[in-house]
Amino acid sequence: MSQEPNWYRVARQYPAVTSLVILSALGGILVSVDYSAAIQNLSFSGITDNQYWRLITPIFLHFGMLHFVFNSLWLSMLGSRIEQSMGSLHLIIVVLVSGLVSNIAQYSWSGTVNFGGMSGVVYALLGYIWIKNTLVPQRLLSLPKGIVGFMVGWLFLCMTPVVTFFIGVGIANAAHLGGLLVGLLLGLGFGLVQRLKGEHGS
Repeated sequence: MSQEPNWYRVARQYPAVTSLVILSALGGILVSVDYSAAIQNLSFSGITDNQYWRLITPIFLHFGMLHFVFNSLWLSMLGSRIEQSMGSLHLIIVVLVSGLVSNIAQYSWSGTVNFGGMSGVVYALLGYIWIKNTLVPQRLLSLPKGIVGFMVGWLFLCMTPVVTFFIGVGIANAAHLGGLLVGLLLGLGFGLVQRLKGEHGS
């Protein structure tokens, strides 16, 4: 009997994370092939003409390979922890809520629809894990030392002109901050509920 390929085992173990990465890849390809179509059909524009998907779809738009790769790596590292410890549906709920909030935050701050990427969600996952694992410690949710400090430091560094100067493009700082805040709130809420129920992590 032939052994399953490693990528197939990972996809079966983390179906939600895998699906999110695939959708991000497709969004990045669309941006590369037809930028105008991507912005016209998937960018944030509230609920104009009942196009509700626009509230979420900007998180899948990636502007360049590095943008996609870095977001996907962080999504895989953080999202897999939540999916393994809390389940796929739980992760999807956190992603959808944080995607919605970070998109609204960025649009409200910048007033433009030309933004996208999973980084707001990544910061939400970070905040979620940070707070929830503080309230209800779980081995599966534990993060390597220094990750939280590095990510928060990067968040504030991106708010200065330094990063924008070197990479040559704007940073969706409001999405990052909005994502982190909603992640902290979600982690606090779910953590307190789990703690009140007397449940303990593994």
